[in-house]
Amino acid sequence: MCGFAGFTGLTDRREYIIKKMADRIIHRGPDSDGYHISGETDDNAIALGFRRLSIIDLEDGSQPMYNEDGTVVIVYNGEVYNFMELRDELISKGHVFKTRCDTEVLVHGYEEWGESLASKLRGMFSFVIWDSVKNMIYGARDPFGIKPFYYYFTEDGKFIFGSEIKSFFEHPDFRPQVNEDALRPYLTFQYSSMEETFFKNTFKLTPAHYFTYKNHEFKKTRYWDIDFTKKTEMSYDECAESIDKRIHESVNAHRISDVKVGSFLSGGVDSSYITATLMPNDTFSVGFENKKFDETSEAKELSEILGVKNYLRHLTADECFNAISDIQYHMDEPQSNPSSVPLYFLSKLASEHVTVVLSGEGADEIYAGYEWYEDSPTMQKYKKLPKSLRKCIAKFVSKRKYFKGHDFLIKGSGIPEYYFIGQALVFPENEVDSVLKEKYRKGPLASEVAAEIYKKTEGLSELEKKQYLDLNLWLPGDILLKADKMSMAHSLELRVPYLDKIVMKEAQEIPSNYKIDGHNTKAVLRTAANKTLPDAWANRPKKGFPVPIRDWMRQDKYYNLIKEKFESDYASEFFNVDVLMKLLDDHKNNVANNQRKIWTVFVFLVWYERFFKKA
Repeated sequence: MCGFAGFTGLTDRREYIIKKMADRIIHRGPDSDGYHISGETDDNAIALGFRRLSIIDLEDGSQPMYNEDGTVVIVYNGEVYNFMELRDELISKGHVFKTRCDTEVLVHGYEEWGESLASKLRGMFSFVIWDSVKNMIYGARDPFGIKPFYYYFTEDGKFIFGSEIKSFFEHPDFRPQVNEDALRPYLTFQYSSMEETFFKNTFKLTPAHYFTYKNHEFKKTRYWDIDFTKKTEMSYDECAESIDKRIHESVNAHRISDVKVGSFLSGGVDSSYITATLMPNDTFSVGFENKKFDETSEAKELSEILGVKNYLRHLTADECFNAISDIQYHMDEPQSNPSSVPLYFLSKLASEHVTVVLSGEGADEIYAGYEWYEDSPTMQKYKKLPKSLRKCIAKFVSKRKYFKGHDFLIKGSGIPEYYFIGQALVFPENEVDSVLKEKYRKGPLASEVAAEIYKKTEGLSELEKKQYLDLNLWLPGDILLKADKMSMAHSLELRVPYLDKIVMKEAQEIPSNYKIDGHNTKAVLRTAANKTLPDAWANRPKKGFPVPIRDWMRQDKYYNLIKEKFESDYASEFFNVDVLMKLLDDHKNNVANNQRKIWTVFVFLVWYERFFKKA
């Protein structure tokens, strides 16, 4: 696990700049660094910087790494789990290897397969390959977006890229400006949802895409996608048995390391299943002093049953608020999922004992674990009406003012495009503009962002449309962003065995009624997990990672801290402050529960202060 940065073109003091860019992300790779600088014209000049966290091939895995004649060079962040298989294939084709690390497989793989390389990889990755013969950059990001990749075009045509946006601040031609279009959808989604980030003209490479950059032309291509159109003929029990075998195989692939591997453990089925399959020496859990928001007892109990050591820690409100600025710094963009806070401390705890952890992200998206995916008993009865009738009713009420039952009737259409924008819904779209100053009301609505993804779901079931949307929007934008950034903030590699191409290939063929059975979410996964886990853990209801922000905001100390941000001079640049204060005061006085709205605005202001006021 590592981090990299780079840029094209002739720039004064290239050696100094690329080293500063790499040093800015030293947390991603504190063990060593490396650089490549070449070219004598703007068309062939490139600088690459690399920071390494040693995981595999501790002696010989240094980067940048080259082919035999030095014409191909790579910087790479991630792990490729089928690299030994690919290595054997490349050796059979005549390639000569100097190391046993996955990085060299990518170098020779590019020589052999060119732009098809990305589609052959099983793992989590982002990388850049410089081909000095073609004067071309080839880069890619893994299918799910586990590893980040950002890029920026300067005013004079230079291409800047890297694992984290903060490294761009060290380049003299980077012009940090707030993207005026990003704030509107963020207030609904709670994360940055567009390809263009919160920094104007700075983009993230879409998951499952590779790109080429040559002669100042950037071309992006999708190399992999989820396909829900084919369904397995296996029975429910056969499917559960197959899932259990697949998860064990994936965990086995993800355990490969030359350093200690542990696991994150909550009380839920996802991380418990991974832990019981991995059987690490160490597990890690965090909770809060408020017992309503604490699952550490379940994690500790399971660790005792499995015979492994559990490290746990309880967090205070002071610790969490004191860390918010650092958390948003590491995020690069504002992200207000409250679970980022305990994840930051969980990663810190784990990093004190291991270098690699396995975690349970992705199971809810792949196997349908969210409440949004499940119909209530009342909705199940309503859906016995003909779909054409329910669709007509939904269209009719959507044009009417809100009334009791309004949202139920729209959701009852069975058409997610009418009502579902993903797992996060903070400010409803009809409230967003009342909070924002006019200048920031130009960005797309959340539903417009989602609509672009829904275009690819024609013919899918209601559940699979929701899953496809979440796998392409919520998962990379929220879940995986915080997983990468919070773990890497503490030089910890986090691996996610559920998010594996082979696991997904099987999961996409599971019938909807195996996943949601009328009684439970991700039902078939729970049945599979029950082969390894006790009943209590396999069947425990989903809790997420609850954080007591609602209670904190009603305490004077934290109310005043947030109020100070809301009344700052820069808050009025973006928001109608009187609207913000009403939200905060109504929450404080128990008039309304505005915790998520307050937190989402608060986090943005903390982010803005860190990157634009204190930078």
